[in-house]
Amino acid sequence: MSTNLSQQFLLDPEVVFLNHGSFGACPRPVFDDYQRWQLELERQPVAFLDSRRGLGPNLQVAREALAKELGASPDDIAQVSNATTGLNIVARSLELQPGDEILTTNHEYSALEKTWAFVARKTGASIVVVDIGLPLVSADAFHDTVVGAMTDRTRVLFLSHITSPTALLFPIEGLIVEARRRGIISVIDGAHTPGHIRLDLDALGADFYSGNCHKWLMSPKGSAFLHARPERQATLDPLVISHGWTADNKLAGVRGPFGNSAFVDEIEMQGTRDPAPWLAVPAAIAFRRDHDWWKVGAECQRLAQETAARMRELTGLPALSTPEFCAPQMVAMPIPPCDPVAVHDTLVDRYNIEIPVFEWQGHTIARLSCQGYNTRAQMDLLIGALSDLLALAQPTKRRATPD
Repeated sequence: MSTNLSQQFLLDPEVVFLNHGSFGACPRPVFDDYQRWQLELERQPVAFLDSRRGLGPNLQVAREALAKELGASPDDIAQVSNATTGLNIVARSLELQPGDEILTTNHEYSALEKTWAFVARKTGASIVVVDIGLPLVSADAFHDTVVGAMTDRTRVLFLSHITSPTALLFPIEGLIVEARRRGIISVIDGAHTPGHIRLDLDALGADFYSGNCHKWLMSPKGSAFLHARPERQATLDPLVISHGWTADNKLAGVRGPFGNSAFVDEIEMQGTRDPAPWLAVPAAIAFRRDHDWWKVGAECQRLAQETAARMRELTGLPALSTPEFCAPQMVAMPIPPCDPVAVHDTLVDRYNIEIPVFEWQGHTIARLSCQGYNTRAQMDLLIGALSDLLALAQPTKRRATPD
């Protein structure tokens, strides 16, 4: 990638940062806009946080910009601090009962596995985990495997759009259609998707979809969204009851006390907090547009796949999927059994390389993220470092997990 692009970011130049997928990295102009909002907040907190004079209109501008980017209506998108929060709102609102089933896969993010375990314990529902075998090479096989696990007791289908541990792009479109046909509620974890792949949420049609803006969209930390289909919004309860809640919020189509959809007001109007990360989302969208970031992403995809191919040649281990099912800018590279914590720490301490290394269901993985600030020279350094370290590493049961 261009040196000029690397200079657009605040990352420590001494660190080879190959872990954009965990928490993202915010470009300088976007971070400047974020701090501008924070300064405005501190200069006149009352006016800024007033829902009529400041906060409400500012939130609406950001919501409209994001909705346009994601192919959705502003009334159907509410800001949250991260995707886990958005998905918790959904999971803890569902009226599940003993005997109901939550259908998911073995590739889900660990925090959400815990969320559904909590919900199952509270409601008596059961979690059914479908084993999606590797390598993933067929959309039809994926579809048939998940559909084959649906029963008349399935109430929820929970899937990642892009998986965290295995960096797979799941072909979920047909499953959402099938879930609706069967009356199953579809809940999608889109933590890694905004800015990573092109999204049209209305066309996708999931009942609920939550994604992060701070990862691949490159907005500040603390910016994410929950999208809900209009006919499902009245079923949601906010995690915090505050100013945006009204007693008649269960009535479909009722506007909230601040003039937005009841869904938006309930989620967004929850007392004093710093809204600056969300308000900087339009700046992140503008930065991507000004730098033709979909083109940058395509270059990153080529570099990521090239690096993964070099690792396969080095290790002799097969890929976890064919390229069409791999997240464009993120790839889970299998490596020989080793102590993942020791390898990670040595990569940081000796080579200044930041990349997650972990064990996942019998695989040892180095998960590479490639963003516009990365270079082929950095990939050369990674390949050389892993080549040296893997000759020395020993198997262990210690485990680390990615974000």
